[in-house]
Amino acid sequence: MHVIATAGHVDHGKSTLVRALTGMEPDRFAEERRRGMTIDLGYAWTTLPGGATVAFVDVPGHERFVTTMLAGVGPVPAAMLVVAADEGWMLQSAEHLDALTALGVRHGLLVVTRADLLDPSLALEEARSHLAGTGLADVPAVAVSAVTGEGMHALRAALADLAAALPTPDPATDVRLWIDRSFTIRGAGTVVTGTLPAGTLRTGDELELLGPDGTRRVTVRGLQALGAPQDAVPGVARVAVNLRGVAREAVGRGDLLLTPGAFLVGDLVDVRLRAPQGDTPGELPAELSLHAGSAAVPVRVRPLGADTARLRLARPLPLRIGDVVVLRDPGRRRIAAGATVLDVAPPALRRRGSGKRRAAELATMDAVPDAAAELTRRRVVRAADLVAMGVPRPQVAALTVPTAGGWLVDPTVVEPVLATLAAAVDAADPLDPGLPTEAARRVADLPDARLIDALLGAADAPGLVHRDGRVTRSVAAGLPAAVRDGLDALRADLEADPFAAPGAERLAELGLGPREVASLVRAGELLRLADGVVLLAGADDRALDVLAGLGADELTVSEVRQALNTTRRVAVPLMEHLGRTGRSVRTGSGAHRLRR
Repeated sequence: MHVIATAGHVDHGKSTLVRALTGMEPDRFAEERRRGMTIDLGYAWTTLPGGATVAFVDVPGHERFVTTMLAGVGPVPAAMLVVAADEGWMLQSAEHLDALTALGVRHGLLVVTRADLLDPSLALEEARSHLAGTGLADVPAVAVSAVTGEGMHALRAALADLAAALPTPDPATDVRLWIDRSFTIRGAGTVVTGTLPAGTLRTGDELELLGPDGTRRVTVRGLQALGAPQDAVPGVARVAVNLRGVAREAVGRGDLLLTPGAFLVGDLVDVRLRAPQGDTPGELPAELSLHAGSAAVPVRVRPLGADTARLRLARPLPLRIGDVVVLRDPGRRRIAAGATVLDVAPPALRRRGSGKRRAAELATMDAVPDAAAELTRRRVVRAADLVAMGVPRPQVAALTVPTAGGWLVDPTVVEPVLATLAAAVDAADPLDPGLPTEAARRVADLPDARLIDALLGAADAPGLVHRDGRVTRSVAAGLPAAVRDGLDALRADLEADPFAAPGAERLAELGLGPREVASLVRAGELLRLADGVVLLAGADDRALDVLAGLGADELTVSEVRQALNTTRRVAVPLMEHLGRTGRSVRTGSGAHRLRR
């Protein structure tokens, strides 16, 4: 399915044209048909030459209903701009074009209606002059008469060409459905409708319903598209969603259905502005209305650079980097600017001069989600948050950086952070050396204490170790260079295969004789299980985690050996070590039972 929105001045024949194309009545209310004007969003669909199906979102043209018009156009990838031959370009023609330009719509058709009443060439020439310089400047144009049928075959062919040229959305992406209508059906319950721009909705899906009062989980009881029940509907599509257990009063226009946990919902965004005509906007009012999808939200505007600003939304929305929104001035009844989202989790601007520095940074951003660039700007960020901001998952997965607990660290900050940590360790009380884990986390300005180990393992740490809840200087740092080199090589071996204790020959290759091994055990770098059997410090805790994950009541030595991918030479003394330290007990059958 393809979805196209109408646009144009009131009473220029938009609904009549949709009716002629589809044979359906887009005006849903009796009042609309009585007054001869659309006052809410209408929908209809048809099959085009070549077999493509197109659904029309018919929007009102009257100035009083521009907000409704924006709700219909917002999620739609293409527009059919309608101008009447007998009236030509009018006030709402201009505002609707401003809205389409602000939204960055580049796919569309120019349709001159009522060609039976007046030569359409004059209206066509006038419309072309207004489209010049916009993204719709070169769209195809068709002159028609819905009354006589003149030009309707050409319009259908042009619509088929337009549908074929529209970009193909990703059916696997996260669902973000902007709700534009809700109602109740007897026996079914609450139904919401909207334009699904991408992703796939399925019967039985569990989604998040985001409204002014927050988020709640809901279940898709049923789906309809093109008037028929569906098990699954991929975008782009007009879709009706029957929600289980949701009251009609609990959902309305501007609310959203979202893939759970897939979006950052916030009330602060940094944007790049452009005037409706495409140039740099002038000074904007401090308060405007932001239109995104079917939502209209009051915002406060803080200018930053010549074409950048910070917007504080009266209601949090799930925006992503690269999203395009419209800023409208309700007082002056005009489109003030289009805005492209640059950052959905911007930093606070508290210090003197921070606004200018932020403006300089925003000037370098291009609104294309990029994993490496975002990590460089943020230093430390959750991988899931990057995806929620709009960064493609493969980009995030391809980052080769220190990680722990779902966090990613910019490699360029590792050495400065470790240097700061080392200085704090050296400045600690000699009678209470080192730093407790939480104190070290605060000194390093890290969001998660697990990152301490990730950073220490990712760089040539300045003689620091994190052990027993403290970050201290490593005793091994004072050992001869040859011993430290041998330890580094042994660590590389055991990180790949943590329970494969090296034999005497391998230790000798590394220059680690009995005296060197004894010094590393005293330094806390190695764990001696038995004569000639050593592992890295902490291997016992790691083994306990692996074995506990098996969920067995009792474990034999053979089961331990297989779970740890090791030999009896290691498994037997390891279990004896766990027994001596109170973390396992022998059973009557000779097996081992873990004690956490």
